[in-house]
Amino acid sequence: MPDRDEDDASPEAALEDGARMHRFDPKTASVAQAIVQYSLERIRLDPPPIGGPASQHDLDKYGPTVTPEGIGGMEALGLFRETLAPATISQDHPRNWSFVPGAPTEAAVLFDLVVGASSIYGGSWMEGAGAVWAENQALRWIADLAGFPDTAGGVFVTGGTAGNLGALVAARDRALRLCDGQRPTRWFVLSSQGAHSSIAAACRVMDVGVLTVATDSGGHMRADGLALATAEARRDGIAVGPDDTGEGGRVFALVATGGTTNAGVIDDLYAAADASLTHGLWLHVDGAYGGAALCAPSVRERFNGIEHADSLVVDPHKWLFAPYDCAALIYRDPDVARHAHTQHAGYLEVLQDDGEWNPSDYAFHLTRRARGLPFWYSLATHGTDAYRDAVEASLTLTRQVADEIESRPSLELLARPELSVLLFRRLGWSAAQYHEWSDVMLVEQRTFTVPTTVKGAPGTPPETLLRFCFTHPRTTLKDVVGVLETLD
Repeated sequence: MPDRDEDDASPEAALEDGARMHRFDPKTASVAQAIVQYSLERIRLDPPPIGGPASQHDLDKYGPTVTPEGIGGMEALGLFRETLAPATISQDHPRNWSFVPGAPTEAAVLFDLVVGASSIYGGSWMEGAGAVWAENQALRWIADLAGFPDTAGGVFVTGGTAGNLGALVAARDRALRLCDGQRPTRWFVLSSQGAHSSIAAACRVMDVGVLTVATDSGGHMRADGLALATAEARRDGIAVGPDDTGEGGRVFALVATGGTTNAGVIDDLYAAADASLTHGLWLHVDGAYGGAALCAPSVRERFNGIEHADSLVVDPHKWLFAPYDCAALIYRDPDVARHAHTQHAGYLEVLQDDGEWNPSDYAFHLTRRARGLPFWYSLATHGTDAYRDAVEASLTLTRQVADEIESRPSLELLARPELSVLLFRRLGWSAAQYHEWSDVMLVEQRTFTVPTTVKGAPGTPPETLLRFCFTHPRTTLKDVVGVLETLD
């Protein structure tokens, strides 16, 4: 900063210096126009470039960017446009079939700009009533799809990991009260072999043990596996539910999956509900990926039993066309979650005394952005029928691609799809060849498709396979056939 004259060294001048970042002056107006223009250009791209990672060494050539004087808004935007954005993968590209890609609607993306510009605090009704009301409308749609009662409710959190953690914290809190506050030697959760890694991660954070439920040959958790797992737990001295006895700890929750990430498999939710009711366990359904298909008539019956769950997670940023980060955590009885999650402090009492719906009471957080608003805006703009049709489009495509794979002698489908995930072999390939093919496809910008692994027979190593996950309604059969031809 340049030296000041003595007359300028006043409190008023110091305040003016401190506020210089918060003026909307002509320079800010120019940057704003450039940012909006870039955003519109990015939304219009059809399709955008797939992109790809850059090395740390290559990116370091452009630093440092954080300096005492600043590099200026135009230069920082130019660096992002020309260098940083191309060094990322476009999650919304129609030929991105890795992990669980996103495909936000234009309406949702545009309203994400509005949410950022509006500086809304989404943690309390007092400070964000309008936003919270709108978010609750979107949550209500998902709750209705699952068959939850009118009293159900919840909150939008960052992702499935946060949602699963929030649900299990509420479940354990309820279990502790059912046991009159008597803590066991250790708490346990029952969870299937195909459960998402975030279940184990949440349990590590909570210092909770995981008892694995064996699945059938297709990867489904079913009644026989649940019966075996509960019997084994009791044999090891672990109580199953609040009314059971055992000195080795206590099971308080059962986690079922409504669409596994790796294979798109849906557990037997009726069997899970029956086991939970029999043993007095909290039933949590992780539908972070697959729960979107609740709106699709062609597969809705696969989720029968979900209406008995105590909690549910569905990520709109995966297959319900919202921007990151947007995951719906919904409770059958929100009062249980409020008891577990509400934070208490003198300065928060004014929020807790008003009796209104405070999203901060329903997960492990206090400060939160109104991350559900872009999803709500897109739902309100397009209507739920459009969402039904978009999800059905991905399901139809997946079945068509399965047929295509089965028609090719060099490929072998692992199983017919339940949702929008396909696993298949390229016959004769080693693990290295799968990875080499994936790298070439990205370099050539044909597709972003990484291999996965599945467990083999007992005593054998995991098998490397190809995996497609379709969540973009603009992906076409022609797109996929063009990629499959590179595997011949």
